[in-house]
Amino acid sequence: MEQKKVYTLNYWLKNDVGDVVDTSDGGVPMVFMQGSKSVIPGIQKAVEGRVEGERLDVVIPPELAYGRHDPELVSIVCASLFDGVDHISPGMKFQTQTGKEAQVVQVTKVEGDQVTIDANHPLAGLTMNFELEIVSLRVATEAELQMGEAHEGA
Repeated sequence: MEQKKVYTLNYWLKNDVGDVVDTSDGGVPMVFMQGSKSVIPGIQKAVEGRVEGERLDVVIPPELAYGRHDPELVSIVCASLFDGVDHISPGMKFQTQTGKEAQVVQVTKVEGDQVTIDANHPLAGLTMNFELEIVSLRVATEAELQMGEAHEGA
């Protein structure tokens, strides 16, 4: 059985015209263990079988990133549900409790006492353009395998 690996990556997320909109360069690199839920599947697939020092450009479709935009996750609710909030405006985010899970929703529109909220991830439906650099690559420790997550100092 192949051993799980821990990857340390620098990344540059670019928009459709190639401008960098987010990066780890000059900051903290991304560290994850193969199979981790903390990193989108498209990045995991992209680095699989690669070696330390490699640099690659990757286009990741929504299905391997944050999913397609789901219209069923968009709702219109009454403003009175936002108890204690004086002014509700588009762009505001709120945490809601739906059953057992907490969920973050974003206000996308306000018309009178009707508020449109969207529970989709803000990047849902988008194709992601990444430049990735594999800074380091190692076998996961026993502790990491038990926890299911990478530990930076391991």
